[in-house]
Amino acid sequence: MSKLYAVGLGPGNSCFMTGDALRAIEESDTVVGYTLYVELVADLTAGKTVLSTPMRREVERCRLALEQAAAGHTVALVCSGDSGVYGMAGVLLQLAQEYPAVQVEILPGITAACSGAAVLGAPLIHDFAVISLSDLLTPWEKIARRLQLAAQADFVICLYNPASKKRHDYLQRACDEVLRHQSPATVCGVVRNIGRAGQQSQVCTLAQLRDMPADMFTTVFIGNSQTMQIGNRMVTPRGYCTDGAR
Repeated sequence: MSKLYAVGLGPGNSCFMTGDALRAIEESDTVVGYTLYVELVADLTAGKTVLSTPMRREVERCRLALEQAAAGHTVALVCSGDSGVYGMAGVLLQLAQEYPAVQVEILPGITAACSGAAVLGAPLIHDFAVISLSDLLTPWEKIARRLQLAAQADFVICLYNPASKKRHDYLQRACDEVLRHQSPATVCGVVRNIGRAGQQSQVCTLAQLRDMPADMFTTVFIGNSQTMQIGNRMVTPRGYCTDGAR
């Protein structure tokens, strides 16, 4: 049976990849992915067939990987972060029903919520929600409703895809939804280019976050009512200490 790996690359630097992810790419003779992602692992693909597609060609990309595997190749379909978190694993498994001779294995990676949280400190120590602000596949009305409910329930909220050229004001709109239920002084944080050249991070308040620039390479963290700033770190207490850190 042919083998197809869905590989989560994490932020893109090989030091953030799991041993299984590195092994899968090493074992594969063909690597398929979005152009930027295959470029991130160029040092691991020497001597292999590399096939890429532009943004928004997810179905085509998965089918290309499946067809290569069905033809007898061992294939690694690479995704940034975790292939099962806003990645290709779901589409791949749906399409794989048409390729019964292909064995699909999903390999996890470090998603931006985890790698970005580590940069900022410890914002996700308690319950949290991950919400994408991209409305390509989800109507804004549903995104806004999810933001309101997460804020009302006092979840820490991690935002993926907070802004783009066409969605330049979506972070502001998201903050306005959260501000219905959370204080403007709520501790927040942003990280850009996690684990890559030019990585930047900043801790701020929810009021300040509303006017901060962001793009598709930015991950945003909105704290809950208990989240605090300790030095330049963002920390959400779990509840072990009820009167501050001791």
